[in-house]
This record gives sequence, C-alpha cells and structure tokens, in this order.
Amino acid sequence: MARIPLDHARSLHARALRAMSRRRFGKVIDPGLVAAHHPAVLYTMYATELGAGRWRKTDPALQALAVMRTAAVIGCTWCMDFGYWEYHHRGVDPVKLRAVPDWQSSTVFTPLERAVLEYADAMTATPPTVTDELVERLRAELTDAQVVELTALISLENQRSRTNAAMGLTSQGFKDQCELPAAMATDAVGAARG
Repeated sequence: MARIPLDHARSLHARALRAMSRRRFGKVIDPGLVAAHHPAVLYTMYATELGAGRWRKTDPALQALAVMRTAAVIGCTWCMDFGYWEYHHRGVDPVKLRAVPDWQSSTVFTPLERAVLEYADAMTATPPTVTDELVERLRAELTDAQVVELTALISLENQRSRTNAAMGLTSQGFKDQCELPAAMATDAVGAARG
C-alpha cells in the first residue's frame, strides 16, 4: 500500500498529470501521484523521463534487461510490472522479460545479454561491484556510447525503483494488459488465418 496518499492532488499540475497519464498509459500512474505532492520533484522526474526516452543507441532488448534486472534486484514490483508493459510494447521478447528475475539459471539469454544482466546486478549492489573485466566484456560488443547509455539507464532505474519501493508502490496491473488469455489468442490466430 502506498505510504503517501494517492488521491490528494487537485491542483492544476495534478490534473494535467492525470490527463497525460491516462492518455499515454491508459491509467494514472502511481509514481506521478506521489510526486505530485511536490511539484518541483514532479517536473524534474518528468523532464528526466522525457530525456531518457530519447536514449536509443542501445537495442531495446538490452535496455529492457538492464532496467528490469535493476528493478528485480531492488524488489520494485511497480517497476517490474510497468517495465514489462513498456518493453512488451517496444517489441522485446516476453520470454526474456519473464526470465529476468532468475537470469542466472535461464538458457534464453545470449552472452551479451548475460553480461548486461550481470552489469545491472553489479551496479545495483551496495556498494557497487563493477569490475574492469565486466566493463571490458561489454565494450567488446558495444560502443562506448552504448555502455554509457546502459550505465545511465541502470542508474536511473535505481532511482525509480528505490523511490517507488520506499513509497510502498506496487503493481498497477500493466503486465496483465499485455497477456491475451489462451482462448482469445487462439481466436485471434484463427481469425487471422481465416
């Protein structure tokens, strides 16, 4: 349960947040409602997310793994739920998204993807446990700009996940919107073929 009231905001900026959030995500996102208690924090978070949304040097699957693993390590169910929804809509394989929490025992990841997941673990550890060897493995397959982008994404997700977990925010059901029940999926395939 949220540790800060979510139904408080009646100000102009809170109404604008609700409208934009419903239009973009289909519902009002709880982190925005928490941040609306402090307009300067809300605006800073919005500007940061807007800027990070333009980071496209790295493949979306690698971005997803870095972000989702960070959220999993911290234990932010809100971030895991929303991250699944976001990256599902960006075309990332849902099998890989579901395997992130237990990536070490999964066989679905490439060596590069495994290095990205390991990097997210190492960056999220307290204190960080990033090694020169790990960064060199990433640099062997990625440009320096891509390594910087992944590093910034993991740092940003640490901020998001730690904030949301501290505020008691939990899943809002975004992932559920990505899954088609088996009967509906079968009907859709049949309709496409027919």
